[in-house]
Amino acid sequence: MENLIPVINRLQEVFLTVGAEVIHLPQIVVVGSQSSGKSSVLESMVGRDFLPRGSGVVTRRPLVLQLVNVPPPGERTLSENGIKTEEWGTFLHCKNQVFTDFDEIRQEIEKETERCTGANKGISAEPIHLKIFSPHVLSLTLVDLPGVTKVPVGDQPDDIEQQVREMILSYISNPNCLILSITAANTDMATSEALKLARDVDPEGRRTLAVVTKLDLMDAGTDAMDVLLGRVIPVKLGIIGVVNRSQHDINTQKSMAQAMQDEQSFLQRHYPSLASRSGSRFLARTLSRLLMHHIRDCLPELKTRVTVLTAQYQGLLGSCGQPVQDQSATMLQIVTKFATEYCSTIEGTARHIETSELCGGARMCYIFHETFGRTLESIDPLSGLTTLDVLTAIRNATGPRPALFIPEISFELLVKRQIKRLEEPSLRCVELVHEELQRIIQHCSSYSTQELLRFPKLHESIVEVVTGLLRKRLPITNEMVHNLVAIELAYINTKHPDFTDAALVSASVNSAQGETLQDSGRRWKSDRAAEEKTSEEKVKSSGSAYSSPTRSPAVNLLDTPVPVSRRLTAREQRDCEVIQRLIKSYFLIVRKSIQDSVPKTVMHFLVNHVKEHLQSELVGQLYKLPLLQELLTESPDTALQRREAASMLEALQKASHIISEIRETQLW
Repeated sequence: MENLIPVINRLQEVFLTVGAEVIHLPQIVVVGSQSSGKSSVLESMVGRDFLPRGSGVVTRRPLVLQLVNVPPPGERTLSENGIKTEEWGTFLHCKNQVFTDFDEIRQEIEKETERCTGANKGISAEPIHLKIFSPHVLSLTLVDLPGVTKVPVGDQPDDIEQQVREMILSYISNPNCLILSITAANTDMATSEALKLARDVDPEGRRTLAVVTKLDLMDAGTDAMDVLLGRVIPVKLGIIGVVNRSQHDINTQKSMAQAMQDEQSFLQRHYPSLASRSGSRFLARTLSRLLMHHIRDCLPELKTRVTVLTAQYQGLLGSCGQPVQDQSATMLQIVTKFATEYCSTIEGTARHIETSELCGGARMCYIFHETFGRTLESIDPLSGLTTLDVLTAIRNATGPRPALFIPEISFELLVKRQIKRLEEPSLRCVELVHEELQRIIQHCSSYSTQELLRFPKLHESIVEVVTGLLRKRLPITNEMVHNLVAIELAYINTKHPDFTDAALVSASVNSAQGETLQDSGRRWKSDRAAEEKTSEEKVKSSGSAYSSPTRSPAVNLLDTPVPVSRRLTAREQRDCEVIQRLIKSYFLIVRKSIQDSVPKTVMHFLVNHVKEHLQSELVGQLYKLPLLQELLTESPDTALQRREAASMLEALQKASHIISEIRETQLW
């Protein structure tokens, strides 16, 4: 199981090359406040002074530290690494340089930090990757983060505290990381910022290991026994106490070996019952053991994650397409594919069937038979036509002489007025189908022809060509629909086999009224005689009152207002009802014809024409050698996406190969 940590280190190096964080690798993250002793703890694990020191925020970039245990120089072969020195270090940002002087490692960390953050004590999330090879270290991977700060110093930004917190949380929120929470013993553990942050993401403490530093600096008469035993802050992975080197020890260059010996002596004197479970050496062994077990537990999920991501990035790389080699062939392929997909969407045979809404031919069918059909059926044949309108038309058609029969011209005048109302919904039907044909362009671009996303200029040109073709066919289709209505208006076919015979309609109306024309005449004469008798009686009465007749003033008949409404005679009622029934009968015939003819006209003059000529129109306007280079200029986003997908896919394939090398027997 000791080989698991080097495996994770190899995986970490693989994914660092692509700068991605899609895989949460098991690692140990070191968290603590400023001056809590983080640097001293890390240096004690390495056994060397190599970290920058000073006041304020010293660690200003994450430091990914990989410790690699190697055999001593005498047991090492040249073929293993080619290095004869006992200990050395390498940085990812300068791979070909080997650092055998740990003072130079410190200087390189400082220089690389300032290169990215400047000299104003600001921080950066870009990590520094350091690998240290030594026979005196246990294989470990740790991430040292900037210390939690409260007050900005120097030129630090005002939100430096928030920046540090966000950086720490971005690391420790990874469920596959172990949190090494460092707190100084001479501070209140209950207010430890490191433990607070750890508790936010790991409330049960299942992946938190607490380290209490500076045990030798506690006030006289006090100790950290309750803290180390977990009575103050319970942590599942345990609490380990250590003794740091003092600044005097560092200034006098006290050796690490002597510092660890003094640490053990202090622990034996003050914490004899915990001495075997405390100190820097025990901390290193504990971290190595915890990390190995943690890697073992995370490995199945890690394998699954790599497999899933490999499939996803293979699909992403496929959608980006291959770089263009033959422009002519690529152009023909894209144009043909677009035209085919466009026509298939209309026919309902497209590969990508929309499930959330009607699209293409299905929507056109809905427009023809639901939207257009229901609109026509909702038009009342007699809507907007009053009885007075009908009566006026009949009178105007008779001229100066009273007509014995209903004039046919009045019927034609009124029925044409009603038929004209069918034109507007018919033209609206054309407009709706035209809009759907326009919408299919975007549908095909989004779902079927992903190549168009690679070439934005070609996409724009295809949209322009198809839109132009639709725009050219729209007035032609509208004109034909207009002609359909005009044809119906041009000749009122009263001999149509479905048209009701006028004589039958008249007879039906008479029968419904319950009287014949003669009965109506007799009744009119009787009413007239009664009126004349009443008039004579009024005249006689008037003559007895006056001895001589009086002449009434002259009356101009043209000035007499025509009554707006009056009670119609039986004949007028009959004539109006006959005309209304005939209008309704003929209107329904024409409406049925228009309802059938308009969809056919739209399909022939617009939809089918576009289907038949789309590809030839695209080829004719776009397949021109001077345009190929410009139209097939790839989108910068697509090119970048392809490179990133290819790099990530390569990293995932390497990771899969590394993980596959782990045998089941190595896990136990």
